[in-house]
Amino acid sequence: MALTIVMMSAMNTKAQNQRMMDFQNEFSKYQTQYRDQMHSGKHKDALAPLASCIAMLDTTTIFKVAPIPEGAILEQKGLLYYDQACCYAIVGQKKQALTALGQSVELGYKDYNNMVNDNDLVSLRKDKKYQALLAQVKDRQPLNVLKKSAPYAKDDAKVEFRYQPKESNNLCKVRDYFKLDSVAGQGDELSKIINLLHFAHDNIRHDGSNQAFAELDAIDLYNYYKATGKGVNCRQLAISLCEMYLSMGIPARYVTCMPADSLDYECHVINTVWSSQLQKWLYIDPTMDAWVMDENGTLLSIAEVRERLINDQPLVLCETANWNHESQQTKEYYLETYMAKNLYYFVCKKLNRFNPESVYRDNDPAADVRLIPVGFVNNNWKCDTTTDPEVFWAKPE
Repeated sequence: MALTIVMMSAMNTKAQNQRMMDFQNEFSKYQTQYRDQMHSGKHKDALAPLASCIAMLDTTTIFKVAPIPEGAILEQKGLLYYDQACCYAIVGQKKQALTALGQSVELGYKDYNNMVNDNDLVSLRKDKKYQALLAQVKDRQPLNVLKKSAPYAKDDAKVEFRYQPKESNNLCKVRDYFKLDSVAGQGDELSKIINLLHFAHDNIRHDGSNQAFAELDAIDLYNYYKATGKGVNCRQLAISLCEMYLSMGIPARYVTCMPADSLDYECHVINTVWSSQLQKWLYIDPTMDAWVMDENGTLLSIAEVRERLINDQPLVLCETANWNHESQQTKEYYLETYMAKNLYYFVCKKLNRFNPESVYRDNDPAADVRLIPVGFVNNNWKCDTTTDPEVFWAKPE
């Protein structure tokens, strides 16, 4: 009987994989057809394969048997309706264009800058329905969403954050392996914090689409990059820098910064680093080699950056902010768009240590804690929760 069950399970898995492959192949065929037609200026001819893509997403239940979130399918459908609206608008079918655009917005379309500047929709811009849809999309801009978040409030949460001592064997190895005493330099504490940030950013490439096949510690991730040439994602990069700080006796955490939208699976992971010199946590982002200051040049914490975004207070992004030394970051995009989206709520480990998420160790959700605004409901991350920033951003003991 056991053998029969195993064989049936294997057959079901094989059938599910084949179904997924068939779906992807057919969808890709129609998607390639409509995109090629649009790029060739044949927008009327693009409508039929576009409709086929939408019909496939309307009828599929593939998300029930494959690791595709249903929300991702709805988001994709919204983008298809947007492209459909562009095609209809260009060929002069204004009514159909507005209907398709309305369906896109209903499904959550939120790229305001694209919609307001899209020349494909120029024929719709004076229409009241278009203007109303544009207003809905504008309201979904990350900074607007963040500004509408509920406040924090004190609660009864009891959370103890712990930091592995620098004398521990593994952290000593990190310190010695990277020669971090030399990297940090002989300056004051703030200069050491910044020097270590530059070192991690310069020596471990970021690739948000790659999950490095390595243990989650600084040495293994660094060697993975050097051996393969493949970058690591923001989580793995922040874990690496966190270990470097801990190995130098500087309390640090890696912080998962999350969006409000439960269907938005793109988050960003950065570091919060304790400065004894300033007696506060600091915002440190190894992916972008970034820190943030107020108008007087004082380094800010993650909590302060969030509050200043909400209250329209001055923020200064450091001049070094860049991605892989290939693209410079601006305050308008990096802080007011990208991070404004991802500063809605936060998740941290209670124990900050070497190799915090080993693939060889069970990673219990009880090891995490999140800080959320009052009344916020999102079950994407199930762990202990507080609405009290004083608990979450407690000074290290």
